[in-house]
Amino acid sequence: MVTREEVIEALKDCYDPEIPVNIVDLGLIYDVETEGDRVHVEMTLTAPGCPLHESISRDVRERLLKIEGVSDAEVEMVWDPPWTYDRMSQEAKEALGLAR
Repeated sequence: MVTREEVIEALKDCYDPEIPVNIVDLGLIYDVETEGDRVHVEMTLTAPGCPLHESISRDVRERLLKIEGVSDAEVEMVWDPPWTYDRMSQEAKEALGLAR
């Protein structure tokens, strides 16, 4: 059985192609649920109109399916609550020059 922590760690390999920070540190992952060999991820993007929506979702799903023990993965894009800079990790803020 895959753990939530394994999923989060794997998602650190996924990036928004326009931002050089992984989607976990960007704060785009809202929820991760695991049940046996199935994974469900709720995530968002920095803007609802992002043209890379499908590409990023596909990349995330493909990465999830590479985790040992995962046979099914669902990525659900959500827009509520809206993403804000406050969701970013301190490391992400520093990498992007936004640290205060």
